Amino acid sequence: MFDKTKQKETPLGKTNRIVQGTIIKGDIESKDDFRLDGVLIGNYSSPGKLVIGPTGEVQGNIKCKNVDIEGKYVGKLEVDELLTIKSTANIQGDVVIGKLSVEPGAIFEATCAMKSKGKDIDKPQKV
Repeated sequence: MFDKTKQKETPLGKTNRIVQGTIIKGDIESKDDFRLDGVLIGNYSSPGKLVIGPTGEVQGNIKCKNVDIEGKYVGKLEVDELLTIKSTANIQGDVVIGKLSVEPGAIFEATCAMKSKGKDIDKPQKV
């Protein structure tokens, strides 16, 4: 009578958090979403979302699905879907993204490349 297929949702409490004043030296791998208000000196990878808060700082490479940056980032950033850069953000390095959103006031000193959505620009298109 009713379709009982399970929907994939992130349950409350499934977001990891590093608070202000914490410094991590090393790499982080996470299956769930992550919020960083401290400092990470190392690499981060996840199939989820990363939020770098206003007091957060990352020096290293990031690879994940979505990223919101309010703090400071230096390194190579690879985002499968959406990179949101807030007005308080300071970004330096190389960025490869699916989509980009930048608020006025953000410092964005990076090379930026957008991932293609299956279009091959080398092949001539039929009209």
